[in-house]
Amino acid sequence: MMTRETSTTETLERFYAAEAAYVEAGGPGAASFDEVAACLAPDVTLHQAPGLPYSGVWQGPEGIERFLAVMGEAWRTMEFLDQRCFVDGQDVVVTNHVRFVARATGRELHTRIVQEMTVRDGRIAEIRPFYWDPAAVTAALTLPA
Repeated sequence: MMTRETSTTETLERFYAAEAAYVEAGGPGAASFDEVAACLAPDVTLHQAPGLPYSGVWQGPEGIERFLAVMGEAWRTMEFLDQRCFVDGQDVVVTNHVRFVARATGRELHTRIVQEMTVRDGRIAEIRPFYWDPAAVTAALTLPA
């Protein structure tokens, strides 16, 4: 028997796997966005915090695809080393230990990201990530002067 929590967890697992594969492939033109889009509500909104190189509000599957294109330009790999999901109805909190490798600099970054998410009817409707150290993200992506 599938519960709402199981369905939500499976949606998130599919989303994270598809997101990582899309970014690693280099994004648009190099990979299909279909697997990612299948996990998203038509009105999905991603809120990236100020201070990040990819800050802003990204709306709809098209906005998420543009965001992931920016991520694909920034990061060569995005590996989720430890991920925990806490589900309460449609509200979800995901804790992540992530290993990034910057595309331009080759620098490796291990960091923590906590995401508040809303999942409705098996699709992600809202994402609010909180990075442990936004300055470390910028430093990893910045070429020496």
